[in-house]
Amino acid sequence: MKVYGSRISYFTGKLETYLRYKRIAYTSLPTPYGEADMLKDKVGAVQMPIVERDDGRWMSDTTPMLLHLESEYPDKPIMPAAAAVGYIARLIEDYADEWLWRPAMHYRWSYRYDRLLASNILVDEVTGHLKLPRWLKRRLVQRRQTRHFVQRDGVTDETRAHVEQGYLNALDNMSAMLRGRRYLLGNAPSLADFGMMGPMFRHFGQDPTPQEIMRNQAPAVFAWVARMWMADRPDRPDFLSDIPEDARPMLQEICETHLEQLVANATASAKGQNLFHMTIQGCEYQNISVSRYRVWCLEQLRRRFAALPDDAKSAVRASLPFGQAEILWADQIAAKSAFNCDDHLPFGKAINVFRDGTP
Repeated sequence: MKVYGSRISYFTGKLETYLRYKRIAYTSLPTPYGEADMLKDKVGAVQMPIVERDDGRWMSDTTPMLLHLESEYPDKPIMPAAAAVGYIARLIEDYADEWLWRPAMHYRWSYRYDRLLASNILVDEVTGHLKLPRWLKRRLVQRRQTRHFVQRDGVTDETRAHVEQGYLNALDNMSAMLRGRRYLLGNAPSLADFGMMGPMFRHFGQDPTPQEIMRNQAPAVFAWVARMWMADRPDRPDFLSDIPEDARPMLQEICETHLEQLVANATASAKGQNLFHMTIQGCEYQNISVSRYRVWCLEQLRRRFAALPDDAKSAVRASLPFGQAEILWADQIAAKSAFNCDDHLPFGKAINVFRDGTP
């Protein structure tokens, strides 16, 4: 298969780590932004990574891609057999995808040296179709990424300290879980580990500023990143049979940050708003772009919880005695995404992330 992405891409790194672990052959190629109309026709939106299969089918969205590929390549599964632990793996992955995205983008585009490095790489990878001077393309990349993925996601001088604290909390919480085992939920990587590779590998683990923090403050996480990329495969993947107590700080962080964000975003979407405000751990975030995709993420978490057997539901509830956790099992939520109702992903059309239709 052909994987179109970037060697510094959040979700491309997540997917490539999985493909390496499962021994699935692929060719890595830059995303052909000069063929935007073709990409929209194939997968619905210009994004990365996207995958072209040998049989002519195209895939998009890393979470559905990983879950679909599990059905094709069942050896060395990434989902824990215990239903409650499997649900926690999904919850951690969603937090990695949709909450840690904010500090990852902030460190890359708010710090000068990180910004210069990333923009130089992206200019070479994805702007060859633009007939402009290189310095101008680099400046355009910096401006676009800062506007779309930092400013419109609520990162300001007032929220900056909280955004960065979120990264430090993630490092502390992962370090606690890795103290007694090689991976977050057992002796093999689960969906939770592949989710956390999104931010921890090609952003926090490669961009100069957060990488230095990781090396110095969380060497166990730094070693875990390398271990994941080396595609370590135990003879028999053994996942935990119960939700571990050492996951409690991470689960509390997820409830206080990511679930709070999902609730505020869904409420604003239900009202037809394009922007919303939220208060996270006492920090006020203003003028955040409403995400259609994050409404769907909340729907997925709720659907997965509803499908759990009763004993697993009880175990998950017991592990989440924190604010906003109840949104996972409440009778209803404010908004509906009306997306992927036929469960077509990872094939078929994806959507642009933001409610106003911009990519």
